[in-house]
Order: sequence, then C-alpha cells, then structure tokens
Amino acid sequence: MNPHIRDIRVPDDWDRRGLPGWAYHSPAFLELEREHIFRNHWQIIGHVCDVPEPGDYLTMDVVGERALVVRGKDGVVRGFHNICRHRGSRVVADVRGSCRNALVCPFHGWVYNLDGTLRGAARPKSFPELDKTEFGLVPLDLEIWMGLIFIRFRKGPQPSMAELLKPFEEELSHYRVADMVPTGEPWTQTSPVNWKSVRDVDNEGYHVAMAHPALQDLYGASYYDEPFVNGVSRSFATYNPHAGRRWSVARYVNVAPEPKHLPERLKKAWIYYGIFPNAVISVMPETVQFYQEFPLSTGETLLRGAIYRYRDESREQAAARYLSYRIDRETMSEDVQLSVWSNESMLSEAFGGFYLSDLEYGVRTHHDHLRAQLPVLNLDTAPDETEMASVNEALRAQK
Repeated sequence: MNPHIRDIRVPDDWDRRGLPGWAYHSPAFLELEREHIFRNHWQIIGHVCDVPEPGDYLTMDVVGERALVVRGKDGVVRGFHNICRHRGSRVVADVRGSCRNALVCPFHGWVYNLDGTLRGAARPKSFPELDKTEFGLVPLDLEIWMGLIFIRFRKGPQPSMAELLKPFEEELSHYRVADMVPTGEPWTQTSPVNWKSVRDVDNEGYHVAMAHPALQDLYGASYYDEPFVNGVSRSFATYNPHAGRRWSVARYVNVAPEPKHLPERLKKAWIYYGIFPNAVISVMPETVQFYQEFPLSTGETLLRGAIYRYRDESREQAAARYLSYRIDRETMSEDVQLSVWSNESMLSEAFGGFYLSDLEYGVRTHHDHLRAQLPVLNLDTAPDETEMASVNEALRAQK
C-alpha cells in the first residue's frame, strides 16, 4: 500500500451490488433525494476570495433552493436564502457581483442591509410597521473551512465541516487554500444523466487505465482510491516516473515547478477529497478546485465548480495550471460519455444491476451512505411512485 494512504480496509465479505437501476430513473425517488440528501447536507458555494470586499456577493440555484452569500460591512461573510420577504423575488439576479451598501430587490425595491436585516420597504406607509429582523432575509447555515464557503439549506445532524474534514486538515493545510484567488466565476454545464451516474464514475479509479489515457500517462501507476468513511473519501496519486507520452502530460511534467511550501510527498501529487453526497475538492501542486453535481431531473444533472490559484503565481505555475486544466477537461469529457452509457443502460430489460470490483469500494461505500439515509434503496423492485415517500418513511421508522 502507498505509505501516504490512510490504512482503511474494506471487509472481505462486502456486498458487490450497487444501487438498483430504478433509483436512477424514478421521479418520486428524486424528490426524496432533494429532501433528505441535498437540502440536509453541506454544499460548497465558493471561496472567501469570491467575495473579497463588503457588498460582494455570490449566488447558487440548486434543488429548488436559491442561496446568497454576501460579505457585510463588518467583514463577516453570511449566507441567506436569495428570496425577498415581500413576494419571493430574487434579491440579486447575478451569479456574482457587488452592491454598494445594501441589497435592493429588483421587483418592488425592498432594501436589505448587508447583514440581512430589512432596511425598509418601498412605500412603507402601505404596510403595518415591519420588524427589521423578522422581515429580514432568511439566514442559511454557513461555515468557512480553509477559505472554502459551505452552506446548508436546512439544519441537520451532520457534523460541522471542520469535524467532517478533520482527517485531511493537516495534509490540505500545506496548500494555503485560504490565501488563493479565483481564476474566474464558478463554471456550470449540464449532463444528460442522473446525478448518481456522474458520482459513480468519479468515485472509482478502476476505469482510469482504460478510459483516461492522459491520467493513466500522468499517474496511473500510483493512483489509489479510499472508501467513503463518515462522509468523506480520498484518492491519491503521484506522477509516473516516465510520464509524458501525451502532449499535455509531457509539457505539464516538464514545466510544473516543485512548490517549496509543499512537503516532499505532495510536490508531485494529485489528490481528490470526496464529500458526501456530491462534491470533490481537488488539489494539484499549482491549483485547487472544487466540483459538484446537482439533479435537475432524473435524466439531467447540473455540473458546477470553480478553480483557484496562488496569489503570487509564477509563469511556470500559470503554465502548469493551464496544462492541468487541459488534462482535467479531457478527463471530464470522457467521464460524461461513460456516465451516459451507464445511465441509459438501466432502462434496458437486459440490465442486471451492478457487480462491483474490489477496486470500486468508493462507489459501494457512497451507495451505503445513500442507503443509510434512504432505506427504500434496499428494495430491488421500486415501490409505486405514489407510495415511494411513505414506504421510505416506514423503513426509516424500523431502523
């Protein structure tokens, strides 16, 4: 075993079955996922460098919710539902921007202070007196961990991000993530598959040798996945000794400097930290990024992410970042195709379910996390769509 990998063992008798195929195409089950998975768990919305000055804001629309993060006059970053308390309009419409000293609803002109309290309604005499806090923006749980901003739409039993990511704190601290700056706005694109098919592909490296020539060239000999444990996983790899058969890989390994601030074991490492249910923090010697998936429907997924760089980036680091981006985009395109083929097969009568390799425990343990919260997934045959929620609740009550 790679000496830099945590010693996490998978039981010899682990179940090789994946989730049932019906779970990828059931509208009723998707509603359970939105309710119990996506609204209850922490989600990355961005980085503190995305909102560097008072009045700077960042928004995210996912799973029927609208999130707004804004830096206040006091320098504090706060999260709110992006919903005006008057008629439910968006308070701000752009993905990212800045306001001078207040948030003004574009529908009727209600004005909110940067701390979320109501400053005043338009034509205030047409209303009874409005309490500034009661009619302020509805707050979201927000936590900043190593500069990354996490929000949660609903309070739940999940631990804080600091507790959840404690196993990786020492390793990730070397990258100085909190001091990084953005390379642009968060990116988005859609993929014509169920969100779980995206995660299934990303949660295992068994397919790297066959499906990702660039990654195999760069680090295939050392790549190693770890299972999800308590909501987090890790994949680790270092450059192959003779990497360079692919154009981007050859130029990347030749130009990439070895950062002095990283310990020897990380100078040539690519690491992926998985966060249940749908996010990954990816670190390379020259850059850090996050990416995540959100369901738009049973057969369409929103992919979202952002890339950050060192503030004092050298020309060599910038070139390496560009080349790593090329490798990453090529890999992403390949993964999209793989997820499409896997997802569409589940509608076939010939589909007999998953049968997972010992190397695919990242998939299996992610599925286990889903089963723990949505026990209806233990049924091989789907309940009637009208009974999906009630069957799931009955099974939850038996736990």
